[in-house]
Amino acid sequence: MANERHYSAADRLLLQADAALRTLLPFSGKPYRPSPAQSEPETQLDAGQARHVAGLMRVNHTGEVCAQALYQGQSLTAQLPQVRSAMEQAANEEVDHLAWCEQRIRELDSRPSLLNPLFYGLSFGIGAAAGLISDRISLGFVAATEDQVCKHLDDHLGQLPEEDRKSRAILEQMRIDERQHAATALEAGGLRFPAPVKFGMSLLSKVMTKTTYRI
Repeated sequence: MANERHYSAADRLLLQADAALRTLLPFSGKPYRPSPAQSEPETQLDAGQARHVAGLMRVNHTGEVCAQALYQGQSLTAQLPQVRSAMEQAANEEVDHLAWCEQRIRELDSRPSLLNPLFYGLSFGIGAAAGLISDRISLGFVAATEDQVCKHLDDHLGQLPEEDRKSRAILEQMRIDERQHAATALEAGGLRFPAPVKFGMSLLSKVMTKTTYRI
């Protein structure tokens, strides 16, 4: 496109630094869409329920931190402009999830995980490495990652108290979006990862889940 803006390597690094700060600093990410929880009534959870739901939402928030880092790393090293644009668009859509989860965590009188900077750095490195290998691998990694996220969301939806309609509305919309991201990545030419690779990703995902639920 004639009006497409071209960034230098230094420009892209500065944009990555800005994205990292907006992801990791509290209330820095501004959602493009209002939270699905806004239309749901607030219900009183007991202390144990609130603590458990906050832990689940903290895990999901960290998952969105990882998604942001993954997409940012991939957009930095993507070889084709259209793939880079797709990664940047996906990152923008994930901002909604990040903000929704953080808002719900605060409503439950809790906080995001203290491990978020660590997981951001690891995910950024993985995304950048995938982009360096090939765009097909990069897109395949998106699809496989989103599949893992959907499995977590299904599990968490099953654990939510029935009366917590606010958290449920957020997770249900996130699941719709993540499935679409996975499908879009495969349609764009992403590689379908074999079962052993997905199993390894699942193990890493469990490490993130277990640690961020409490920390």
